[in-house]
Amino acid sequence: MIENGRLNINQAWDLYRSGNFHTLGRMAHEARLKNHSQSLEKHSQPVVTYVVDRNVNYSNVCVCGCRFCAFFRPPGHSESFVLSRKELSEKLEETLRLGGTQVLLQGGLHPDLPLSFYEEMLNFIKSKYPIHIHAFSPPEIVFFSRLEGVGVGEVISRLRLAGLDSIPGGGAEILVDSVRRRVSPRKCSTAEWLAVMEEAHSQGLRTTATMMFGHEEAPEDRLLHLFALRDLQDRTAGFTAFIPWAFQPQNTAIPREPETAVSYLRLLAISRLVLDNFDNIQASWVTMGPKVAQLALFFGANDFGSTMIEENVVAAAGVHFRLSAEEIHRIIQSAGFEPRRRTMAYELLPA
Repeated sequence: MIENGRLNINQAWDLYRSGNFHTLGRMAHEARLKNHSQSLEKHSQPVVTYVVDRNVNYSNVCVCGCRFCAFFRPPGHSESFVLSRKELSEKLEETLRLGGTQVLLQGGLHPDLPLSFYEEMLNFIKSKYPIHIHAFSPPEIVFFSRLEGVGVGEVISRLRLAGLDSIPGGGAEILVDSVRRRVSPRKCSTAEWLAVMEEAHSQGLRTTATMMFGHEEAPEDRLLHLFALRDLQDRTAGFTAFIPWAFQPQNTAIPREPETAVSYLRLLAISRLVLDNFDNIQASWVTMGPKVAQLALFFGANDFGSTMIEENVVAAAGVHFRLSAEEIHRIIQSAGFEPRRRTMAYELLPA
């Protein structure tokens, strides 16, 4: 089935389409154990990692109008907002009090905020708070570039100098342009998303990668997405983790039934097998719930994601799972693993 130890796209499709569910899970789990038993410093076999952080949406104003998003508001809407420095400070101070080491900053594509707004926000955070800033997904960076009339490389350089530490993999959805034109026609293209990540890696920033599946893509499109990520990782080795999550249709403009636990676990397992150059695959308890996320630890996942002190985008679609660090510990331990806190770069923190 696997030649030279690496799946090609036809082999991956055969496995994904018709492979026995339990066999696929076992293969993914074995690949995870093999991958993570090679370096005790990274992730020894019994370890499952997580991070204590907060998702802060600095604004909900967006002109993209993605059909899958229940969170955004158009400019001038009565429910639109941009966080004040006071509001941002309160969120960061609470995060640090709760043991947080990282903040994820994301917003919409706001037409009236210049690049200097984001630079000043980063400078403000770094001048006051000892926290890792994981911020601005590729669609945001491409949008900043267009608004400012400068290249993506200059945008990333300016944000990095202002305090940006790493870039999240949001806005990937499905990295196939025919799908993107249907569900997010005003968002950056596949090539632009990948180019932002390649440029970030070339400037020394680590990033994550995501997939939102289960909306209007075909199953084959999911594999094209995975192989596009694998090809880029072969060139740069800049991705720290891959996070697939299932589309939540409530309150969106894409009416359909949500993905099942089985479909999620199949996708997770094939991701582990295809993405042989990604050290870390993350379970999505935020969208699938803690019990399915616990099962994911036996379908290729080695990371439990974040405590999500705050999360707004998925919640806007009607999904409201919440877990504390203590609950994450209990779930990981009851599955037979040792929970360990980590940084964005997957350095283990003191127990």
